[in-house]
Amino acid sequence: MASDPAPSAPPAPRTARQRVRAELTAEITAIARRHLAEKGPSELSLRAVAREMGMASSALYRYFPSRDALLTRLIIDAYNDMGDACDAAVDAVDERDHLSQFQALAHGVRGWAVAHPQEYALIYGSPVPGYAAPTDTVDPASRVIRRLILLAITMNEDATAPIGPVAIPEMLERQIATLLDDESVTIDRQRFVIIASVWAQLFGMISFEVFGRYDEMFDDADALFAVQLELAAATIGLTSSTD
Repeated sequence: MASDPAPSAPPAPRTARQRVRAELTAEITAIARRHLAEKGPSELSLRAVAREMGMASSALYRYFPSRDALLTRLIIDAYNDMGDACDAAVDAVDERDHLSQFQALAHGVRGWAVAHPQEYALIYGSPVPGYAAPTDTVDPASRVIRRLILLAITMNEDATAPIGPVAIPEMLERQIATLLDDESVTIDRQRFVIIASVWAQLFGMISFEVFGRYDEMFDDADALFAVQLELAAATIGLTSSTD
């Protein structure tokens, strides 16, 4: 009888230098996040952050070599914080209840966005002049749509939602296949396109609320979002009567 594999060794403890670096990096990003809220991303300055920390700007460059590197860290953190909120909300719901999962996802994202308007504006507002996001922001930026894709795959397997005919161009078909990144996954491409449209609709609704586009028009944001969410759910075939 084969013996059990030996347990893996615990990770080596961080050195004092590594702990200090981690603490200073956390302090830098915390101050930068506050400056972001007070002045906006275009005014973010490494010199201003270093001044508040009592550091020479040259010392700060050892942690973030440029303003863009610091912005990238804030952007990745914002996407991951929102993704964590989304995941926590969805994971708390019965995975067999597709409607509740969709509602939990939407409320998780909206709750985070309303509570963190400056971070939301950084990732879904106007582009920062002179800044080009590197490719390492793509994965954290895709977390919410990936949760929607998982929901779409589950719905497809359970065949719970009717889908109307939609023509899928060849180029879009290739892009969908790339995004799924798994040849074994079979999903109705029409459902996939509708899910992508609902993804855009969800963030449009949240952006209108966070950026004040509903001011002086709709006083009850909760009620409006609930109705919008019901319509979005119905678009992909999810209603209160879904088993």
